[in-house]
Amino acid sequence: MENSRGTYLNVAAVTSWVGVARLLQAAFGCATFSLVAHQGGFNAAYGTFCMAVWCFCFAVTIFIITCEFTRLHSCLSISWGNFTAAFAMLATLMSITTAVIYPINFVQFGCHPIGCERRDFRISAGVFAGLLFLAYATEVFLTRARPGQVTSYMATLSGLLKIVQAFVACIIFGALVNDSQYDRYVATQWCVAVYSFCFVLTVVVVALNVTGKTTTLRCPFERFVVVYTFVAILMYVSAAVIWPVFCFDRKYGSPHRPYQCSKGKCPWDSQVVIAVFTYVNLVLYTADLAYSQRIRFVSHP
Repeated sequence: MENSRGTYLNVAAVTSWVGVARLLQAAFGCATFSLVAHQGGFNAAYGTFCMAVWCFCFAVTIFIITCEFTRLHSCLSISWGNFTAAFAMLATLMSITTAVIYPINFVQFGCHPIGCERRDFRISAGVFAGLLFLAYATEVFLTRARPGQVTSYMATLSGLLKIVQAFVACIIFGALVNDSQYDRYVATQWCVAVYSFCFVLTVVVVALNVTGKTTTLRCPFERFVVVYTFVAILMYVSAAVIWPVFCFDRKYGSPHRPYQCSKGKCPWDSQVVIAVFTYVNLVLYTADLAYSQRIRFVSHP
C-alpha cells in the first residue's frame, strides 16, 4: 500500500512549466472576466464576444488542469495530446483577439470623476486580457513539436496552422454575413463555396486527430492532408483572383470606399476584410503544404 501512495494524482500537471502556464491562464482568465463583470461592463456584440471567449477559455483550462492532475484524461476516448495542443492554439488566437477588441471598444482614457472607477476596471481587464494571451502563447511555445520529436500531430506546425486556417475562415464568415453583398454575382458565391469547403475539411482534419480516428480513413492520413491542402491552395488562388475583381473593379464594384457608407455598416469594408484574409489563408495553406512534406504522422503519440 505504501508504494501506491500518491500515484492517483499527477503533481507534475501543476508544477511543470506547462502546468504553471495553465495555472496562470486560469488565474488571468478569472481576473479578466471578473473585472469586466464586476465594474468594467460590456455591451453589444463585441463585449458579449469577449466575455464568452474568456469564460469559455477559463472553463476548458480548468477542465484540462483537473483531468491532468487527477489523470482522468486517460479515461476519455480522445487523443489528449491533440486536444490540448489544438485548444492552446485556438485559445491563443481568441485571447489575442479579445485583448485587441476590448480595449479599443471599451477603454477611454479620459473620464468624468464618476466614471473614472469604471475606466480603471476596464484598463485592468485589458491588461489581464493581454497577460492571458501571453500565457496561452507560452503553452503553445512549450508544447510545439521540435525537429525529430515524436509528438501529437496538432502540436506540429502543420497542426497548429490548421487551427489558424479555421480561425481566419471564421473571420471571413463574419465579414460575409456583415452585409458583404456576396450574393450579387455567381463568382462571389463561388468564393463563399471555397471558404466553406476548405473550412469544413480543416475542421474534419482537426476533429479526426482530436478524436483519434485518423485510422478510419481509407488512405494514409499524411496523403489525405497533402492532397486536401493542395486542393485548398488551388481553390483559394481562384478566390484570391475572383473576389477582388468582382468587388473592387469599376465594372462590378467600387475601387474606393463610397463616401455615403456609415462606419461599421459598409459592404465595402467587409469586402476588404474578406480580400485581406483570403490572401492570409492562401499563405497559411501554402506554408502548410510545404511543411507537410517534412513530417511523419504518428497516430497515438
